Amino acid sequence: MKYIIIHGDGMADWACDELGGKTPLQAAHKPNMDLMATRGTLGMVATIPKGMPSGSDVGTMTMLGYDPAKYHTGRAPIEAASQGIEMGPRDVVFRMNLVSLKPGDNESGAMIMNDFTSGHITSEEAAQIVADLRKELAGDGIEFFNGVSYRHLMMWRGGIATTHLTPPHDITGKPVEDHLPRGAGADLLRDLTRRSAEILREHPVNKARRDAGKAEASSVWFWGQGTRPSVPTLKDRFGVDGSVISAVDLVNGLGRLAGLNLIKVPGATGFLDTDYAAKGRYGLESLKSRDFLLLHIEAPDEAGHMCRADLKKEAIERIDELIIGPMLEGLGALGDFAILLMPDHATPSQLKTHSPEPVPFALMTSAQFKPGGSTPRRYTEDEGTATGVLVGDGYHLIESLFGSPLKTTSN
Repeated sequence: MKYIIIHGDGMADWACDELGGKTPLQAAHKPNMDLMATRGTLGMVATIPKGMPSGSDVGTMTMLGYDPAKYHTGRAPIEAASQGIEMGPRDVVFRMNLVSLKPGDNESGAMIMNDFTSGHITSEEAAQIVADLRKELAGDGIEFFNGVSYRHLMMWRGGIATTHLTPPHDITGKPVEDHLPRGAGADLLRDLTRRSAEILREHPVNKARRDAGKAEASSVWFWGQGTRPSVPTLKDRFGVDGSVISAVDLVNGLGRLAGLNLIKVPGATGFLDTDYAAKGRYGLESLKSRDFLLLHIEAPDEAGHMCRADLKKEAIERIDELIIGPMLEGLGALGDFAILLMPDHATPSQLKTHSPEPVPFALMTSAQFKPGGSTPRRYTEDEGTATGVLVGDGYHLIESLFGSPLKTTSN
């Protein structure tokens, strides 16, 4: 038996004016997702427990069957696990974005969050910047680790985990002053932020990006901190060996914590230009030797952060055509299977950030894949809600992928 989760990051949305009042899932041509909704179980799942942040760390942890209220210690520790970074019990690791700040259109000229990705700076450019930050700022328990594109890590050995920090994608286009670190540990983090801006002001990478008309990496931004987590593996829980495919350290880190094999796919970028088809091919190949696959696609989430519902619609269509279609066609040769399609959270394009409401899921087995007389349904937010099926404790949904009865609550 093969078990697959297709993780379309941030696919769920709200009605968008630019799509004629439809969500991207409603507007997209996606026959394979709709087939899963028609022949399988369609419903809604709550991936973000009440009071917890609407992030991929929480949502993906829920997706993999871990109760975030019990296991979540922060986003950055998960990414550290992806990189194999050793953490002691008192160490605190922070997500460190390279961000683009600029003066706002106001009398004070207060700095605003222009771009939390620094124009999706390349990993090669970012590596030069992080290397220089390491040379100038590391020491006394502070360490820096390269990630991918704008996503990096800072380790504070024996540090403070309770500082109030704001995710930079939550304040795009807004003044940053009220969102700088506050509380215990804030002085050190503010000092590192200030000193990073001085280093980056005339950095060669930024000079080149400036000349090319691209957004500069003008500062670091710390958030998502936490201590080392500890979770049981999926093999311990369900007796399966599996793999994870993602271009994002966060998802790879959760995969590593869950005991999954990390597969690197050439051309997988974590952005809209990712090689969808290659992800699908590598995913099918992995299922020849292992029984579980988590296949993550970041593109819809990135489009939502960009306020581009049209690009999210396009990403959904590519997932459908280049990943789910070939996956369904190829799985038959591998025997019986169960496949779950869902996002980790909604990323409403008009918000440009995440929101905590339940999201649609479709769960289909090989037995259900056979043609039948089912009433056609579409994989959308409204049709998922209309079924009345709601998994209120979302971390139980994976149990149904492995054959247990669906644990629903009243919708």
